[in-house]
Parts: sequence; C-alpha cells; structure tokens
Amino acid sequence: MAKGPNAFRTISEAADELGVPQHVLRFWETKFSFVKPMKRAGGRRFYRPQDVAVLKGVKALLYARGYKIEGVQRLYREEGIKRLLTAGDPDGAMGVSAADFEHEDAGDTAAAAPVGAGERARLKHVLKELEAAKARLDSVLDQA
Repeated sequence: MAKGPNAFRTISEAADELGVPQHVLRFWETKFSFVKPMKRAGGRRFYRPQDVAVLKGVKALLYARGYKIEGVQRLYREEGIKRLLTAGDPDGAMGVSAADFEHEDAGDTAAAAPVGAGERARLKHVLKELEAAKARLDSVLDQA
C-alpha cells in the first residue's frame, strides 16, 4: 500500500522519491540549514512533504541547473525558501508553499503554524479524546 501525499517519508523513501542515495540527503543536511527532517529516537529521520519539496528544488538546482552548494546557499539567503520550492516544483503541483515554512524561517522551530476555526475545533475534539483516554489509563493504574 502506497503512502498518501501528506505522509512522512523515511530517508530511504525520500531518497527513492528524489532519485539520490541516502548519504546525499545526509550530506545536504550538513550543508543546508533549511534541510531539517524530524528525527526520532536513535536518530531516525522522517521527511515531511515540504522537506521533500525543498529537496527536489535543491536537486534541480544542483543537478539540472549546475549550481554549486554555495550558490544554492546564497540563493536561499537572498530569495528564501520560495525560490527553492519553485526550482523543484515550478507548476506548484506538490501543493507546498513558502507558508509551510514561515515558523521555521523565523528561527522558531517550536512555533506552530496558525490554525483556522475548523482545525481548532478538530484539535479540541482530539484533546477531549486524549483527556478521556488519560482518565481511563489513570483509572486502570489506580486499580493495579
């Protein structure tokens, strides 16, 4: 079963999707401050759809357009993440925009993107479910 378009990718899945070896992704992570996959216990990397979109831009600039690493770094400094996204997805078909990175570009990786009213209601519902599950767990633990 294939993953959905919004699913996180492991490093091997991201490498396959981009057509580059895994070690290249690890190398790019050291050279480009904007390449920040999520890391789980043991250092396992997970790439969000926006991470893959940016990496497609990096690959296009390096491999197809002949940029050097320093050139991509300068392009990011001067024009921002939007330019990298455009390089990898000129038609915007991936549905990723620079807004998906705003909180990261500000240097605050812990900040959340703004949520709309519908999303807020869904999050409140999920919170209620989690609180109910915690209460059930507390009850079971109290009986033990």
